[in-house]
Amino acid sequence: MRAWTSGFYCTSNSCSSIVDVSQSRHSTTMAPLTTDLPHPTTQWSLLQERFYRKVEKYTLDWHQDGIDLDEYQVVGASCGGAIALIRDENRIQNYTGKTATRPAVLVYSASGRLIRKIQWDKSRIRGAGWSDSESLILVTETGIVRCYDLSGDFSQFNLGKDAEDNLILSVRFWSRGLVALLGNNRLTSISRYDEPRPRLLASPGLSPDASITAWSILPPEHTLSRHVECLLATNGGSVLVADAIESQDQMLTQGPFSHVAVSPDGAFVALYNQRKGKMWVVSADFQRSLSEWESGRAGEEVREVVWCGNDAVVVTFEGEVVVVGPSGGVLTYYYDSTPHLLPEIDGVSILTTEHYELLHRVPDSTAAVFSIGSTHPSSTLLDALTHLHNSAPQADAAIQLIRPSLAEAVDTCVKAAGVEWDVGWQKRLLEAAGFGKSYLEGELGGAGWAGVEEFVGMCEALRVLNAVRYYEIGIPISWEQYQRLGPEMLIERLLARRQHFLALKVAESLHLSTEAIYVHWACTKIRHSSADEDEIAHTIITKLTQGKSGRRGVSFDEIARTAYEEGRVGLATRLLDHEPRAGRQVPLLLSMEEDRGALGKAVESGDTDLVYFVLLHLKRKYSLAEFFRLISAFPIAMDLVENYAREQDVELLKDFYYQDDRRVDSANVILRESLEQDLRSRLDKLDLSMKLYQESKEHVFEVKALQESARLLTIQESLEKDIQDEKFLNLSISDTIFKLIELSQPSKADKLRKEFKVPDARFWWIKIRALVKNRDWHELEQFAKSKKSPIGYEPFVNECIASGNNTQAAAYIARCSNLTSRQRVELYVKINDYKGAGQDAFKARDLLMLQELRPKAQGSAARELDSWIAQLSTK
Repeated sequence: MRAWTSGFYCTSNSCSSIVDVSQSRHSTTMAPLTTDLPHPTTQWSLLQERFYRKVEKYTLDWHQDGIDLDEYQVVGASCGGAIALIRDENRIQNYTGKTATRPAVLVYSASGRLIRKIQWDKSRIRGAGWSDSESLILVTETGIVRCYDLSGDFSQFNLGKDAEDNLILSVRFWSRGLVALLGNNRLTSISRYDEPRPRLLASPGLSPDASITAWSILPPEHTLSRHVECLLATNGGSVLVADAIESQDQMLTQGPFSHVAVSPDGAFVALYNQRKGKMWVVSADFQRSLSEWESGRAGEEVREVVWCGNDAVVVTFEGEVVVVGPSGGVLTYYYDSTPHLLPEIDGVSILTTEHYELLHRVPDSTAAVFSIGSTHPSSTLLDALTHLHNSAPQADAAIQLIRPSLAEAVDTCVKAAGVEWDVGWQKRLLEAAGFGKSYLEGELGGAGWAGVEEFVGMCEALRVLNAVRYYEIGIPISWEQYQRLGPEMLIERLLARRQHFLALKVAESLHLSTEAIYVHWACTKIRHSSADEDEIAHTIITKLTQGKSGRRGVSFDEIARTAYEEGRVGLATRLLDHEPRAGRQVPLLLSMEEDRGALGKAVESGDTDLVYFVLLHLKRKYSLAEFFRLISAFPIAMDLVENYAREQDVELLKDFYYQDDRRVDSANVILRESLEQDLRSRLDKLDLSMKLYQESKEHVFEVKALQESARLLTIQESLEKDIQDEKFLNLSISDTIFKLIELSQPSKADKLRKEFKVPDARFWWIKIRALVKNRDWHELEQFAKSKKSPIGYEPFVNECIASGNNTQAAAYIARCSNLTSRQRVELYVKINDYKGAGQDAFKARDLLMLQELRPKAQGSAARELDSWIAQLSTK
């Protein structure tokens, strides 16, 4: 039974956890340390001055599936990822009886457990590789590229017409892209799998008799140009470097090379000449020769040449693996079957039909702790732990000996634990680090040690690493690979293998968000469960919303979308009801054609933008009648449609009012619209608007006003025809009369006044202003005498004053009989007629007013005022 036991994913009680070793400083009750652990150095081999070790990770059982690796191309994902087996069509296959009519690509875990069998239905595979996200990339000879995830789903694209016409010979991959070698010796590249844009690189410019014998690539992250570079070994003995812009011949003579291998850091290139049995290592810019190695096997077939980290090169012969050091030293390992090499950033994995092994350089921290005769403080600290468990007094003495370097010793033990594969030694190294840590904290008076976070982090990380390395999981990831991959990507790999419980425990142990794990679990259950919808819905909703495992942040929209894509519409609807964010509910409801539900959710959210989003979608989808009928149940939506139409779409607004039987509002819109039309259209719209108003008894005034407006427009049109070069349209009735008087058309003005029943008071005001503007003083005088003015004569005075004609103004002041004497005097003062003002005041016997006027008057006016003042004063 699988269980997470103290941080480990186990199947038996023999699998124990990395325990908390931050114990008290001394303990007299500690049990003696067990001595059954084989010493790490038993796996070490010396290569020049550095140790290398080969660790067996798994004993494989895929031979039970009839797998013989000699018949397959083997392609492994980085960081202990999945392994793809592809039938090698260049080798003669053993007949095993009935076989599948269609070839298949087999995907296994590193421990040999079958993950996926991909039935292949395309042409011959010319290249296979893995992306950083553990997607299997398969490239056919015609340029079709498929990207498979571990569940078997794939996306597909092609490399363009050049690849289809010339066919693909071979492909090289890096984490985010690929380069394909075509039959015409051209190169085409893809820099992103999610946005594939095939691009031809510079032509190598080979002569007709030249050919490419081997090639490799420098990924963009290792080049100065930040574009992929291709290293092409030719039969002429040199190497060409081609990128997107140019191709350069490095002018080498040591070839022809049968293998080209680039180091993981992109700094070095290993070139192997199979004909001479010689390997040459140079810098990536081909400016420095670093080392040469004579294999002594000229002409013997070499299967693979790869790098072991950045320090050594591994060459495989038939049943033999040779590790070549920087100065030409070698280590040799022998196998009964042909080994396959899977390069990693810190070493190389060796895969045979029976075993999965990791070959890498012994890390510095491990060498410092375990080397025979080591005097490093970390080695002494480990010895002190042994003495402590055996209750020997030498424990404290050993600590005192390395006290100045105790912090370094603890750090080294922690690092050594991280790179150690044996769980027993991990525990012992961390326990030693905890022992030293207790001394450091004692010296600091309990203030805490600076490296405690690294110590705790390593304990947590080792729980994770040991769990995923377990056979049934089969991800043999090293500490350095884990640092490169990151915990989030590791969790994604677990999810791809449907290891949801382990992924959840890993996330909780590392204090990471678990939302994506729950969502992936729910989506997987929907895709692969045979239970009915009610049972699936109950299980998912209970798990994600209730109890201890309930998660508020889990989004149901992706889960519901999966259910919809799987054809379980009812399940999708039920799940979507539990999504708290309307912004995520609505798009899916629309895609499910649950339009009413989408509009309802949008309205409930109170998000105006979201409601508009739904409304615009519905408007494009339905006829207007259906659209208005659908939104009629949502008053807020109706208001928003009206507001939008009022500002953006007049035709929609008219249709909206018509469908809602709002005749008056429709009339208002048509009336407003008529103002921007030509005369004929305006008259038609006025007539239409008038008919709509007539349907309501409450709008009699509007009907009459529109009738008069239409009649006025007709008259104005006639006036423009009669009076050339003059514009009357759009003038008000008052302005039209004013203009007619101004143009000396009094009869037409009078006719218009009578037809529209313009009040006498308004007409007199209009005519006074028009005559004054024309400065037609005679006509103004005749008009004033024609009959008694309904507005009095003060307007005559004021208009004349405003036009600057004080003389004419004085003639009308005397007629202002409706004004008091003082008001008339004030009018005389406005035109500076102090004599007239005094005369009016004298007639009124107003001595005080005369006295007020006297200081302002001059000349004859002053003498007249003096005379009148004297006459009134004597009386």
